[in-house]
Amino acid sequence: MNLRQIEILRAIIRHNTTVAAARVLGLSQPAISNAIRTMEDQVGFALFQRVNNRIYPTPEATIIVDDAEAIFDLHERLEGRIQDLRDSRAGQLRLVATPPIGYGMLATAIQRTQSLRPKIRTYFDVRRYEGVINSVESHKAELGFALGFSGKPGLASEVLYRGEMVCVMPPGHPLSERRQIRPWDLRDYHFIALESGTKLGEATRAAFDQEDEGFTFSAEVRYANTACTLAEANAGVAIVDPLTASSGRFKLVSRPFAPSIPVAAYAIWSENRSLSRLGRFFLERVREVVSDLPKDL
Repeated sequence: MNLRQIEILRAIIRHNTTVAAARVLGLSQPAISNAIRTMEDQVGFALFQRVNNRIYPTPEATIIVDDAEAIFDLHERLEGRIQDLRDSRAGQLRLVATPPIGYGMLATAIQRTQSLRPKIRTYFDVRRYEGVINSVESHKAELGFALGFSGKPGLASEVLYRGEMVCVMPPGHPLSERRQIRPWDLRDYHFIALESGTKLGEATRAAFDQEDEGFTFSAEVRYANTACTLAEANAGVAIVDPLTASSGRFKLVSRPFAPSIPVAAYAIWSENRSLSRLGRFFLERVREVVSDLPKDL
């Protein structure tokens, strides 16, 4: 017996008549009667007793339907899972981001996604720029997020945010009285530099070169989060990306820095793998978070 036949048998037993079973299944009453004859020929024994133009299931038919309930339960769960996947209510998100994005707007986007789709599982990692690119290329992550993506064959991207680097300092710092900070303004203060060789670190050094100002520092760190932590501890001032500066995790004052150091945040994914429905749903939540950011970062 195939699944369709078992479904017909189950409907007849549940609804007591072939007419009712036909109506539920969208079949004609003769089609139901023919199906009963075919099933009985296949199994080699009677499935129904006929008394006064009514049919009653035999014990054997009841056993078959009882044993088949597990199949229908599994089918219902599978249909529910398909519905969840279609509506992005279930599935897995694999994400990777550099710290400025991962510790800020991406964390908010994950929270929003999980509140709307509580059945999903999120796998999230924060890595350096190279680690983000490698994770997306190797398909360990469906979506990557990084500052300053310069393009790479096989990877697609979308600009999520554009801004400029800012100078951060503790409240009450002498430089907080200035409306704009330039390289020579930092001569008399401890300066926390971003690591040489990183995109933001090299961009900062280029800005100093542009102004013919020597680049000196009292501390060098890899991440803007670390720079802000030191600045908050009054260990110096730092030039960091606006997303980190405005994350709300640090009690710092920020001022525009000149010459301007543009910063752009990107979403990155593999060109040879289309984004899943859940991936597209999450990316839309990221766009919403970006749209909520202050316009004067």
